[in-house]
Amino acid sequence: MSTNVSSDGDMEKKGLPTAAVEEGDSAPYTGAQLADAEEHKASIVQAIKENKQAVLWCIFAIWTSLLVSFDANASGNALGIVEFRKDFGSYYQGGWVLAAQWQSLFWAGPSASSVVSALFCGQISDYIGRKWTIVIALVISYVAITLEIVASGQNGNGIFFAGRFLNGFVVGLLITVCSSYIGEIAPLALRGLMTAMIAFVYALAPLIVSLIVNSTGTQTTPWAYRTVFITQYGFVGVATLLIPWMPESPWWLASKGRDEQALKTLRKLGSATDADATRKLDLIKVTLEKARQETEGATYIECFRYSNLRRTMVSTLPLSIQAMGGILFINGYLTYYAQLAGYSTPDSYHLSIIYNVVSICGCVCSWFVIDKVGRRNLTLGGTAALTVVLLIAGGLATTKKTPDIRGVIAMMMIYTFVYSITIGSTAYTILTENATARLRVKTIGIGVAFQGVWYTVMNIALPYLFNPNEANLGAKVSFIFGGISVLSCIYLYFQQPETAHRSYEELDLMYAAKVPAREFKKYITEVQMQISNGVKGEESI
Repeated sequence: MSTNVSSDGDMEKKGLPTAAVEEGDSAPYTGAQLADAEEHKASIVQAIKENKQAVLWCIFAIWTSLLVSFDANASGNALGIVEFRKDFGSYYQGGWVLAAQWQSLFWAGPSASSVVSALFCGQISDYIGRKWTIVIALVISYVAITLEIVASGQNGNGIFFAGRFLNGFVVGLLITVCSSYIGEIAPLALRGLMTAMIAFVYALAPLIVSLIVNSTGTQTTPWAYRTVFITQYGFVGVATLLIPWMPESPWWLASKGRDEQALKTLRKLGSATDADATRKLDLIKVTLEKARQETEGATYIECFRYSNLRRTMVSTLPLSIQAMGGILFINGYLTYYAQLAGYSTPDSYHLSIIYNVVSICGCVCSWFVIDKVGRRNLTLGGTAALTVVLLIAGGLATTKKTPDIRGVIAMMMIYTFVYSITIGSTAYTILTENATARLRVKTIGIGVAFQGVWYTVMNIALPYLFNPNEANLGAKVSFIFGGISVLSCIYLYFQQPETAHRSYEELDLMYAAKVPAREFKKYITEVQMQISNGVKGEESI
């Protein structure tokens, strides 16, 4: 395929190195070099102006991701609703308690099903595309929500579990495919911001849930908890209305040899001219070809071979660190813990709202620091800070004094802010950036699956560790998560590289060169040297 290259004058207006194009270079590689140079030169504001459609469809994928967090938090908040515990639980020592076995099933079930769907998502998405995978998830979501709504009373525990279990499949599919889609269509300058916004909607959903529960949770009918589940129809409905116009990923189209469709999609997403779209397609094809040479076969086994093993670990472990670091306890048990600690039901709902506002503030702050501070520094520093918070919370929980109990809740608030601004946001950016192009969806699927495994384990164990009618550890479980976080810090220090401001082609070169994690930030790639030489050549003319 021939490449339409803009004139030197056009390149100069964009501040691009015309000398990077030399006579005799193969057309695809020339276009790829120019496209890479354009991406490195673009500022955030410029990238937004030039790629409005790409930004809008990233926001659509982010909106759809809201379903992932909403259902889990709706179920978690339902545990704090007396009417829910009354309908699905039993009376114990003056209050209504949901049996630990049902708590484990309600929360571990969807975690387990998300593992399965995340792993299958790689095959499904690579076969039918990103768009149709999202369609499948939306269809399943309608069925799951309906089952959660119609379930009522102790005889309805099985129906409610079925709805939760089905929604787990939705979670695995949407986390995997939406993260991949955003990573593939977002411009380099916006990749960190857009992937970090996934964490924002994961924080926004709990706030919406808390506001709904605060309004309806004190009712004495099943609508005290049903209302929050019905709300999910609204989010699925909006996604359903917009999905017909969603452009397929140009990376997926190029991987299937559908170049003409990929060009049309690139034009739609933001390429100003046919030449711009062609250069971007050249870059995609060059990156895919290099990845194909290293990952022939593109199976899950390939994710654990050669240099891909390192990339798989770097991509996926931050998600596992999220799951093992205590967020499930902090996020899911705040309202319940506050009630057990003596707070009234309305006050516990108010605390939940404050908690979620704090979480959103942390996510918004991450947008401004994820590129400036970097993925590695935020992830490592944040995990270290969370370790300290967890150990303090565990220490305060060893007493039953009211000020200390309030101190534990204060630590929960601090935890969610630090978590949201650091690993809560960076893990999704790291997940999408570090995987090689041909294995991206499969790698993300592995990351989500491993996270789901840990969530399953935690969801089974936590009710037995936390509940007053079981081990009754309460917030002292923070010691367990604090110990795990210490080990996580050691791993991150030695193995987590800095990937901010790097194109996918650069990352391929750096992993192929086996650059040590702590040297990623200062390493100069061939791509950077080509761009630098081009600029020097331009200045000497």
